Amino acid sequence: MELVEQLATKGTSRILLVVLDGLGGLPQEDKTELEAAAIPNLDRLAKQSALGLLVPVEPGVTPGSGPAHLALFGYDPVKYQVGRGVLEALGVGLDVRRGDLCCRANFAYVGPDGKIKDRRAGRISTESSAKLCARLADQVGKIEGVEVIVKPGKEHRFAVVFRGEGLADGLTDSDPGHDGLPPVDVRPLKPEADKSARIVNAFVAKCAEVLASEPLANWVLLRGLASIPAIPTFLERYRLNAACVAVYPMYRGLARLVGMEVLDSRGTWDDEVAVLSRHAQDYDFYYLHFKETDMAGEDGDFDAKVELLERFDEEIVPRLVSIGFDVLCITGDHSTPAVLKGHSWHPVPVLIWSKYARPQILSGGFSERACNQGSLGRLRSRELMTVLLAHSLRLAKYGA
Repeated sequence: MELVEQLATKGTSRILLVVLDGLGGLPQEDKTELEAAAIPNLDRLAKQSALGLLVPVEPGVTPGSGPAHLALFGYDPVKYQVGRGVLEALGVGLDVRRGDLCCRANFAYVGPDGKIKDRRAGRISTESSAKLCARLADQVGKIEGVEVIVKPGKEHRFAVVFRGEGLADGLTDSDPGHDGLPPVDVRPLKPEADKSARIVNAFVAKCAEVLASEPLANWVLLRGLASIPAIPTFLERYRLNAACVAVYPMYRGLARLVGMEVLDSRGTWDDEVAVLSRHAQDYDFYYLHFKETDMAGEDGDFDAKVELLERFDEEIVPRLVSIGFDVLCITGDHSTPAVLKGHSWHPVPVLIWSKYARPQILSGGFSERACNQGSLGRLRSRELMTVLLAHSLRLAKYGA
Protein backbone atom coordinates (compact mmCIF):
# COMPACT_ATOMS: atom_id res chain seq x y z
CA MET A 1 0.00 0.00 0.00
CA GLU A 2 2.97 2.34 0.38
CA LEU A 3 3.41 2.04 -3.38
CA VAL A 4 -0.27 2.82 -3.99
CA GLU A 5 -0.03 5.89 -1.77
CA GLN A 6 2.95 7.08 -3.83
CA LEU A 7 1.16 6.52 -7.15
CA ALA A 8 -2.33 7.76 -6.23
CA THR A 9 -3.28 10.96 -8.04
CA LYS A 10 -6.22 13.31 -8.01
CA GLY A 11 -8.72 13.15 -10.86
CA THR A 12 -12.29 13.80 -11.94
CA SER A 13 -13.53 10.22 -12.23
CA ARG A 14 -16.07 8.85 -9.74
CA ILE A 15 -16.05 5.37 -8.20
CA LEU A 16 -18.99 3.50 -6.65
CA LEU A 17 -18.37 0.47 -4.44
CA VAL A 18 -21.59 -1.44 -3.72
CA VAL A 19 -21.40 -4.01 -0.91
CA LEU A 20 -24.13 -6.62 -0.73
CA ASP A 21 -23.31 -7.89 2.74
CA GLY A 22 -22.71 -11.65 2.85
CA LEU A 23 -23.10 -11.93 -0.93
CA GLY A 24 -21.30 -15.23 -1.52
CA GLY A 25 -23.16 -18.52 -1.10
CA LEU A 26 -22.98 -22.27 -1.46
CA PRO A 27 -25.13 -24.60 -3.58
CA GLN A 28 -28.46 -25.83 -2.38
CA GLU A 29 -29.79 -28.37 -4.90
CA ASP A 30 -26.83 -27.58 -7.19
CA LYS A 31 -27.24 -23.78 -7.27
CA THR A 32 -25.98 -20.98 -5.05
CA GLU A 33 -28.29 -18.10 -4.17
CA LEU A 34 -26.80 -16.02 -7.01
CA GLU A 35 -27.25 -18.87 -9.48
CA ALA A 36 -30.82 -19.53 -8.37
CA ALA A 37 -31.82 -15.87 -8.59
CA ALA A 38 -33.28 -14.31 -11.73
CA ILE A 39 -30.91 -11.33 -12.09
CA PRO A 40 -30.94 -10.30 -15.77
CA ASN A 41 -29.54 -6.81 -15.14
CA LEU A 42 -26.56 -8.11 -13.20
CA ASP A 43 -26.01 -10.87 -15.76
CA ARG A 44 -26.03 -8.31 -18.58
CA LEU A 45 -23.66 -6.03 -16.67
CA ALA A 46 -21.36 -8.98 -15.99
CA LYS A 47 -20.88 -9.55 -19.72
CA GLN A 48 -19.47 -6.02 -19.99
CA SER A 49 -17.35 -6.25 -16.83
CA ALA A 50 -14.29 -7.83 -15.33
CA LEU A 51 -15.18 -10.61 -12.89
CA GLY A 52 -13.23 -12.35 -10.16
CA LEU A 53 -13.24 -13.60 -6.59
CA LEU A 54 -12.07 -11.83 -3.44
CA VAL A 55 -10.41 -13.51 -0.46
CA PRO A 56 -11.36 -11.30 2.54
CA VAL A 57 -8.37 -12.04 4.81
CA GLU A 58 -6.47 -15.24 3.99
CA PRO A 59 -7.59 -18.50 2.36
CA GLY A 60 -9.62 -20.51 4.85
CA VAL A 61 -10.06 -17.65 7.34
CA THR A 62 -13.67 -16.71 8.13
CA PRO A 63 -13.84 -12.93 8.68
CA GLY A 64 -16.06 -10.74 10.79
CA SER A 65 -17.73 -7.79 9.12
CA GLY A 66 -15.23 -5.28 10.49
CA PRO A 67 -12.02 -6.78 9.09
CA ALA A 68 -13.82 -7.80 5.89
CA HIS A 69 -14.83 -4.20 5.24
CA LEU A 70 -11.45 -2.76 6.16
CA ALA A 71 -9.94 -5.13 3.60
CA LEU A 72 -12.37 -3.90 0.94
CA PHE A 73 -11.26 -0.36 1.74
CA GLY A 74 -7.65 -1.40 1.12
CA TYR A 75 -6.41 -1.80 4.68
CA ASP A 76 -4.66 -4.93 5.91
CA PRO A 77 -7.19 -6.28 8.43
CA VAL A 78 -4.47 -8.06 10.39
CA LYS A 79 -2.39 -4.91 10.77
CA TYR A 80 -5.36 -2.62 11.48
CA GLN A 81 -7.39 -4.38 14.14
CA VAL A 82 -10.34 -2.22 15.15
CA GLY A 83 -12.37 -2.98 18.25
CA ARG A 84 -16.14 -3.28 17.88
CA GLY A 85 -16.68 -0.57 20.48
CA VAL A 86 -14.92 1.99 18.31
CA LEU A 87 -17.09 1.08 15.33
CA GLU A 88 -20.26 1.25 17.40
CA ALA A 89 -19.37 4.66 18.83
CA LEU A 90 -18.47 6.07 15.42
CA GLY A 91 -21.56 4.49 13.91
CA VAL A 92 -23.99 6.29 16.25
CA GLY A 93 -22.24 9.56 15.46
CA LEU A 94 -20.05 10.08 18.52
CA ASP A 95 -16.90 12.15 18.14
CA VAL A 96 -14.20 9.60 18.97
CA ARG A 97 -10.74 10.94 19.75
CA ARG A 98 -7.32 9.44 20.29
CA GLY A 99 -7.13 8.15 23.85
CA ASP A 100 -10.88 7.58 24.22
CA LEU A 101 -12.11 4.19 25.40
CA CYS A 102 -15.21 3.04 23.51
CA CYS A 103 -17.62 0.18 23.96
CA ARG A 104 -20.80 -1.22 22.50
CA ALA A 105 -23.44 -1.73 25.14
CA ASN A 106 -26.96 -2.99 25.56
CA PHE A 107 -29.65 -2.88 28.17
CA ALA A 108 -30.47 -6.17 29.85
CA TYR A 109 -32.68 -7.54 32.61
CA VAL A 110 -31.13 -9.18 35.68
CA GLY A 111 -33.40 -11.11 38.04
CA PRO A 112 -33.48 -11.00 41.85
CA ASP A 113 -31.08 -13.97 41.91
CA GLY A 114 -28.42 -11.88 40.22
CA LYS A 115 -28.58 -13.82 36.96
CA ILE A 116 -29.33 -12.42 33.52
CA LYS A 117 -32.87 -13.25 32.41
CA ASP A 118 -32.76 -11.34 29.12
CA ARG A 119 -29.53 -10.03 27.58
CA ARG A 120 -31.52 -7.79 25.23
CA ALA A 121 -34.06 -6.34 27.67
CA GLY A 122 -36.98 -7.63 25.60
CA ARG A 123 -35.59 -5.68 22.64
CA ILE A 124 -37.05 -2.47 24.02
CA SER A 125 -37.89 0.19 21.47
CA THR A 126 -35.35 2.67 20.20
CA GLU A 127 -37.42 5.44 21.79
CA SER A 128 -37.36 3.74 25.21
CA SER A 129 -33.62 3.13 24.91
CA ALA A 130 -33.03 6.80 24.09
CA LYS A 131 -34.85 7.87 27.25
CA LEU A 132 -32.82 5.48 29.39
CA CYS A 133 -29.58 6.68 27.78
CA ALA A 134 -30.54 10.28 28.60
CA ARG A 135 -31.03 9.30 32.25
CA LEU A 136 -27.65 7.59 32.40
CA ALA A 137 -25.92 10.52 30.74
CA ASP A 138 -27.54 12.93 33.21
CA GLN A 139 -26.89 10.95 36.39
CA VAL A 140 -23.49 9.34 35.74
CA GLY A 141 -21.51 12.33 34.53
CA LYS A 142 -17.87 11.70 35.51
CA ILE A 143 -16.06 8.87 37.28
CA GLU A 144 -12.65 9.67 38.79
CA GLY A 145 -12.49 12.71 36.54
CA VAL A 146 -13.21 10.65 33.40
CA GLU A 147 -16.09 11.93 31.28
CA VAL A 148 -18.72 9.34 30.35
CA ILE A 149 -20.59 9.92 27.06
CA VAL A 150 -23.66 7.80 26.29
CA LYS A 151 -25.58 7.72 23.01
CA PRO A 152 -28.40 5.38 21.92
CA GLY A 153 -28.33 3.17 18.85
CA LYS A 154 -31.10 0.85 17.65
CA GLU A 155 -33.50 -0.84 20.09
CA HIS A 156 -31.64 -2.07 23.21
CA ARG A 157 -28.19 -1.12 21.90
CA PHE A 158 -26.18 1.97 22.73
CA ALA A 159 -22.58 3.17 22.75
CA VAL A 160 -20.40 4.57 25.51
CA VAL A 161 -17.21 6.63 25.26
CA PHE A 162 -14.95 7.18 28.30
CA ARG A 163 -12.76 10.26 27.90
CA GLY A 164 -9.92 11.23 30.21
CA GLU A 165 -6.31 10.76 31.11
CA GLY A 166 -4.64 7.38 31.51
CA LEU A 167 -7.20 5.18 29.75
CA ALA A 168 -6.15 2.07 27.86
CA ASP A 169 -7.81 -0.80 26.05
CA GLY A 170 -7.08 -4.46 26.71
CA LEU A 171 -10.18 -5.32 28.72
CA THR A 172 -12.60 -8.21 28.95
CA ASP A 173 -16.37 -7.88 28.42
CA SER A 174 -18.99 -7.68 31.16
CA ASP A 175 -21.41 -9.71 29.05
CA PRO A 176 -21.12 -13.47 29.75
CA GLY A 177 -22.71 -14.18 26.37
CA HIS A 178 -25.70 -16.23 27.57
CA ASP A 179 -28.83 -15.80 29.63
CA GLY A 180 -28.93 -17.61 32.95
CA LEU A 181 -25.46 -16.44 34.00
CA PRO A 182 -24.53 -13.49 36.23
CA PRO A 183 -22.87 -10.43 34.67
CA VAL A 184 -19.09 -10.48 35.05
CA ASP A 185 -16.68 -7.77 36.12
CA VAL A 186 -14.49 -6.24 33.43
CA ARG A 187 -10.89 -7.36 33.91
CA PRO A 188 -7.68 -5.74 32.64
CA LEU A 189 -5.56 -7.86 30.32
CA LYS A 190 -2.49 -5.67 30.83
CA PRO A 191 -1.28 -3.54 33.77
CA GLU A 192 -1.87 -0.21 32.03
CA ALA A 193 -5.59 -1.03 31.75
CA ASP A 194 -6.13 -1.27 35.53
CA LYS A 195 -7.58 2.24 35.77
CA SER A 196 -9.88 1.65 32.80
CA ALA A 197 -11.26 -1.56 34.34
CA ARG A 198 -11.96 0.21 37.61
CA ILE A 199 -13.81 3.06 35.92
CA VAL A 200 -15.81 0.79 33.63
CA ASN A 201 -16.93 -1.41 36.53
CA ALA A 202 -17.91 1.70 38.50
CA PHE A 203 -19.98 2.82 35.51
CA VAL A 204 -21.84 -0.51 35.38
CA ALA A 205 -22.55 -0.29 39.12
CA LYS A 206 -23.83 3.27 38.81
CA CYS A 207 -26.08 2.26 35.92
CA ALA A 208 -27.55 -0.53 38.06
CA GLU A 209 -28.49 2.07 40.68
CA VAL A 210 -30.11 4.39 38.13
CA LEU A 211 -32.04 1.56 36.42
CA ALA A 212 -33.00 -0.42 39.54
CA SER A 213 -36.75 0.21 39.18
CA GLU A 214 -36.95 -0.53 35.44
CA PRO A 215 -39.17 -3.55 34.65
CA LEU A 216 -37.31 -4.66 31.49
CA ALA A 217 -33.94 -2.89 31.44
CA ASN A 218 -32.32 -2.78 34.88
CA TRP A 219 -28.73 -3.54 33.84
CA VAL A 220 -26.16 -2.74 31.17
CA LEU A 221 -23.78 -5.16 29.46
CA LEU A 222 -20.58 -3.88 27.86
CA ARG A 223 -18.62 -5.48 25.02
CA GLY A 224 -15.78 -4.65 22.66
CA LEU A 225 -13.97 -2.11 24.85
CA ALA A 226 -11.38 -0.54 22.58
CA SER A 227 -9.48 2.60 21.60
CA ILE A 228 -9.29 4.06 18.12
CA PRO A 229 -6.17 3.01 16.16
CA ALA A 230 -3.99 5.33 14.12
CA ILE A 231 -5.19 4.70 10.58
CA PRO A 232 -4.67 6.79 7.41
CA THR A 233 -7.78 8.23 5.76
CA PHE A 234 -8.98 7.76 2.18
CA LEU A 235 -7.88 11.30 1.40
CA GLU A 236 -4.38 10.69 2.78
CA ARG A 237 -3.97 7.28 1.20
CA TYR A 238 -5.82 7.53 -2.14
CA ARG A 239 -6.39 11.28 -2.70
CA LEU A 240 -10.12 10.46 -2.67
CA ASN A 241 -12.89 12.55 -1.18
CA ALA A 242 -15.15 9.71 -0.07
CA ALA A 243 -18.75 9.32 1.10
CA CYS A 244 -20.81 6.50 2.62
CA VAL A 245 -24.48 5.57 2.41
CA ALA A 246 -25.25 2.88 4.99
CA VAL A 247 -27.94 2.27 7.57
CA TYR A 248 -26.40 0.17 10.33
CA PRO A 249 -24.11 1.89 12.86
CA MET A 250 -21.18 -0.48 12.47
CA TYR A 251 -20.79 0.20 8.74
CA ARG A 252 -21.22 3.94 9.20
CA GLY A 253 -18.56 3.69 11.89
CA LEU A 254 -16.17 1.86 9.58
CA ALA A 255 -16.66 4.56 6.98
CA ARG A 256 -15.99 7.35 9.47
CA LEU A 257 -12.90 5.52 10.70
CA VAL A 258 -11.28 5.85 7.26
CA GLY A 259 -12.40 9.43 6.77
CA MET A 260 -15.58 9.04 4.72
CA GLU A 261 -18.42 11.52 5.02
CA VAL A 262 -21.53 9.62 6.14
CA LEU A 263 -24.63 10.76 4.28
CA ASP A 264 -27.97 10.60 6.09
CA SER A 265 -30.52 8.07 4.90
CA ARG A 266 -33.93 7.04 6.23
CA GLY A 267 -32.96 3.41 5.84
CA THR A 268 -34.87 1.98 2.89
CA TRP A 269 -33.07 0.75 -0.22
CA ASP A 270 -34.98 3.32 -2.26
CA ASP A 271 -33.88 6.15 0.00
CA GLU A 272 -30.26 4.99 0.06
CA VAL A 273 -30.10 5.16 -3.73
CA ALA A 274 -31.94 8.50 -3.75
CA VAL A 275 -29.34 9.94 -1.34
CA LEU A 276 -26.55 8.55 -3.52
CA SER A 277 -28.10 10.12 -6.61
CA ARG A 278 -28.50 13.53 -4.95
CA HIS A 279 -24.82 13.61 -4.01
CA ALA A 280 -23.47 11.91 -7.14
CA GLN A 281 -21.38 14.93 -8.15
CA ASP A 282 -20.10 15.84 -4.70
CA TYR A 283 -17.46 13.17 -4.03
CA ASP A 284 -14.86 11.02 -5.80
CA PHE A 285 -15.67 7.72 -4.11
CA TYR A 286 -18.93 6.28 -2.78
CA TYR A 287 -19.52 3.25 -0.57
CA LEU A 288 -23.09 1.93 -0.66
CA HIS A 289 -24.05 -0.84 1.77
CA PHE A 290 -27.01 -3.25 1.86
CA LYS A 291 -27.28 -5.44 4.95
CA GLU A 292 -30.32 -7.66 4.33
CA THR A 293 -28.59 -10.31 2.19
CA ASP A 294 -26.32 -11.15 5.11
CA MET A 295 -29.27 -11.35 7.50
CA ALA A 296 -31.08 -13.83 5.24
CA GLY A 297 -27.94 -15.96 5.00
CA GLU A 298 -27.50 -15.98 8.78
CA ASP A 299 -31.15 -17.00 9.17
CA GLY A 300 -30.48 -19.94 6.86
CA ASP A 301 -33.22 -18.65 4.56
CA PHE A 302 -32.00 -19.52 1.07
CA ASP A 303 -35.21 -18.37 -0.64
CA ALA A 304 -35.23 -15.02 1.16
CA LYS A 305 -31.65 -14.33 0.06
CA VAL A 306 -32.59 -15.22 -3.53
CA GLU A 307 -35.57 -12.83 -3.37
CA LEU A 308 -33.38 -10.03 -2.05
CA LEU A 309 -30.89 -10.53 -4.89
CA GLU A 310 -33.74 -10.43 -7.39
CA ARG A 311 -35.11 -7.27 -5.80
CA PHE A 312 -31.67 -5.65 -5.91
CA ASP A 313 -31.35 -6.59 -9.58
CA GLU A 314 -34.76 -5.26 -10.55
CA GLU A 315 -35.08 -2.16 -8.39
CA ILE A 316 -31.52 -0.99 -7.75
CA VAL A 317 -29.08 -2.02 -10.48
CA PRO A 318 -30.71 0.00 -13.31
CA ARG A 319 -30.73 3.11 -11.11
CA LEU A 320 -27.07 2.69 -10.17
CA VAL A 321 -26.07 2.27 -13.81
CA SER A 322 -28.10 5.31 -14.85
CA ILE A 323 -26.29 7.62 -12.40
CA GLY A 324 -23.21 7.24 -14.58
CA PHE A 325 -20.24 6.44 -12.36
CA ASP A 326 -16.94 5.97 -14.16
CA VAL A 327 -16.22 2.80 -12.18
CA LEU A 328 -18.92 0.57 -10.72
CA CYS A 329 -17.94 -2.32 -8.44
CA ILE A 330 -20.48 -4.76 -6.98
CA THR A 331 -19.31 -7.31 -4.44
CA GLY A 332 -19.72 -8.47 -0.84
CA ASP A 333 -17.62 -8.15 2.28
CA HIS A 334 -17.70 -11.91 2.90
CA SER A 335 -19.79 -14.97 2.09
CA THR A 336 -22.78 -15.88 4.22
CA PRO A 337 -24.16 -19.10 2.71
CA ALA A 338 -27.67 -19.93 3.86
CA VAL A 339 -26.65 -23.58 4.17
CA LEU A 340 -24.11 -22.59 6.86
CA LYS A 341 -26.28 -19.96 8.60
CA GLY A 342 -23.23 -17.77 9.14
CA HIS A 343 -20.12 -16.17 7.72
CA SER A 344 -17.76 -18.46 5.85
CA TRP A 345 -14.24 -18.51 4.41
CA HIS A 346 -15.38 -18.84 0.78
CA PRO A 347 -14.16 -16.21 -1.72
CA VAL A 348 -16.65 -13.51 -2.68
CA PRO A 349 -17.85 -12.70 -6.23
CA VAL A 350 -16.77 -9.29 -7.54
CA LEU A 351 -17.79 -7.36 -10.65
CA ILE A 352 -15.99 -4.25 -11.94
CA TRP A 353 -17.47 -2.21 -14.76
CA SER A 354 -15.57 0.63 -16.42
CA LYS A 355 -14.55 1.71 -19.92
CA TYR A 356 -11.26 -0.05 -19.28
CA ALA A 357 -12.56 -3.34 -17.92
CA ARG A 358 -11.48 -6.52 -19.67
CA PRO A 359 -14.74 -8.49 -20.02
CA GLN A 360 -15.02 -12.25 -20.09
CA ILE A 361 -14.70 -14.04 -23.43
CA LEU A 362 -17.73 -16.04 -22.42
CA SER A 363 -19.79 -15.10 -19.39
CA GLY A 364 -22.41 -17.11 -17.62
CA GLY A 365 -23.62 -14.01 -15.82
CA PHE A 366 -22.85 -12.93 -12.28
CA SER A 367 -22.28 -15.93 -10.04
CA GLU A 368 -19.58 -17.69 -8.04
CA ARG A 369 -18.78 -20.09 -10.88
CA ALA A 370 -18.66 -17.37 -13.53
CA CYS A 371 -16.48 -15.18 -11.32
CA ASN A 372 -14.12 -18.10 -10.73
CA GLN A 373 -13.32 -17.97 -14.47
CA GLY A 374 -13.14 -14.17 -14.66
CA SER A 375 -10.32 -11.99 -15.93
CA LEU A 376 -9.60 -10.53 -12.49
CA GLY A 377 -8.72 -13.95 -11.14
CA ARG A 378 -8.52 -14.31 -7.38
CA LEU A 379 -7.49 -11.24 -5.36
CA ARG A 380 -7.19 -10.47 -1.70
CA SER A 381 -9.89 -7.98 -0.77
CA ARG A 382 -7.27 -5.46 0.30
CA GLU A 383 -6.04 -5.36 -3.32
CA LEU A 384 -9.43 -4.28 -4.68
CA MET A 385 -8.90 -0.55 -4.10
CA THR A 386 -5.74 -0.62 -6.18
CA VAL A 387 -7.69 -2.12 -9.08
CA LEU A 388 -10.50 0.42 -8.70
CA LEU A 389 -8.01 3.29 -8.71
CA ALA A 390 -6.42 1.88 -11.86
CA HIS A 391 -9.79 1.63 -13.63
CA SER A 392 -10.51 5.24 -12.67
CA LEU A 393 -7.12 6.35 -14.07
CA ARG A 394 -6.04 7.57 -10.65
CA LEU A 395 -2.70 5.74 -10.44
CA ALA A 396 0.45 7.18 -11.97
CA LYS A 397 2.85 4.94 -13.88
CA TYR A 398 5.42 3.18 -11.74
CA GLY A 399 9.01 3.68 -12.79
CA ALA A 400 10.57 5.01 -15.99
